[in-house]
Amino acid sequence: MVGRISHRLGTALDRVLPEQRLFLRSDTETRFVRLRPSTQAFVLTGAALLVCWTIFATAVVLVGALSAGDARHQAMLEQANYETRLNTLAHQRDTRAEEASSAQARFNTALSQVSQMQSQLLGSEDHRRELETGIEVIQKTLRRTIKERDDARDAVTQLKAQLAHATGADRTVAGRAKDVGSTLDVLSAQLSDTAAARDAAIAKAAVANAQADKARLDTRLIQQRNALIFSKLERAVATSMAPLDKIFRSVGLDPKKVIAEIRSGYAAGQGGPLTPIAQPGKDQQGALDIDRANRVLDGLRKVNDYRLAALRIPLGLPLRTAFHYSSPFGYRKDPFTGKGSVHPGQDLAGAYGSPIYTSADGVVIHAGWDGGYGREVLIRHAFGIETLYGHMSQIRVSVGQRVSRGQRIGDMGSSGRSTGPHVHYEIRVGNKPVNPTPYIKAGSYVF
Repeated sequence: MVGRISHRLGTALDRVLPEQRLFLRSDTETRFVRLRPSTQAFVLTGAALLVCWTIFATAVVLVGALSAGDARHQAMLEQANYETRLNTLAHQRDTRAEEASSAQARFNTALSQVSQMQSQLLGSEDHRRELETGIEVIQKTLRRTIKERDDARDAVTQLKAQLAHATGADRTVAGRAKDVGSTLDVLSAQLSDTAAARDAAIAKAAVANAQADKARLDTRLIQQRNALIFSKLERAVATSMAPLDKIFRSVGLDPKKVIAEIRSGYAAGQGGPLTPIAQPGKDQQGALDIDRANRVLDGLRKVNDYRLAALRIPLGLPLRTAFHYSSPFGYRKDPFTGKGSVHPGQDLAGAYGSPIYTSADGVVIHAGWDGGYGREVLIRHAFGIETLYGHMSQIRVSVGQRVSRGQRIGDMGSSGRSTGPHVHYEIRVGNKPVNPTPYIKAGSYVF
């Protein structure tokens, strides 16, 4: 059976590819090479396979070159977008810093003006008290003068009665008239002196009243100016605190608890320009102004506490060099198994050895090898927050070391379960991983 099949195949090949002879002639002899149908079929098959392989390899090379060109172009576009975004964030950071410096300068100027106006107000109050004291003295002098005048009139009446009783009817009318004239001259002189003293006292009282009216007008003007300055300061403080409250709420933190924990850290120390102003004794208007000033100072103190809290909360990025987001937080396809899994952090891919910085003040609680994370650093921050930096090529901190925001803690690498150079950035709240994206976005509005 096999022989018959072979014979038929040979016959078919003879019809399609008849036997060929290739003659080779030299000077002395002539030779020929027989090309059987099977040999021709083998050569033709090899040539066809070679041509197909050449076409396939060329297609693969062309497709790879086109894909590489597209990938490079896409990488260049992504790098340009990241650089633009970084420049925008840097510009926003500089703008916020300039606004904070300007607000601080305006606050210092306003505080100086408030201090000057407070001194002027206290000076006007002292001047008003002096005028009131002078008016009271003048009024006492006038009352005393009137009493002396009345006493003088009573004395004249008594003297007249005594004179009439002493002289009796034996005195002549001319003598009594002379005595009365002398007495009247003395009384007139005393009354003239009393009237002059009264007029001088009335004039002094009028001047004192005018000065008191002017002092009251100056006081009202100072109070109105203080009210205008306090209103501007209150609006500025409210405008400054509103976005800060929004930032802390966006990362799931209660601003009241943040302020309370920050203040509990320095509650034992008092002093500085934001210390509340003591209340005056009986000055009601001064007490109202001081209440408003203390509210403004409390608002500025909150802004300062927010600044301290921002240093202890991981806001912003752990990288300052070019990078791209290679794997997000949450459910993803595992790059090794191809199956779905939960990714507890954010992967930031960049150049091997890129510096990695801590995103907040804290204490290093782990620095070493940790299974799939490779070389990792785990830092504990305030408010029960921890940050993890994995797959490092080199660790530059040790356990127990205190680090500040922006301090270099290691270099980017590909240690552990990794497909390439990147840093696995993870944020944990209460030992549970949370999405780092809100913290990264909030950092662009603070720093």
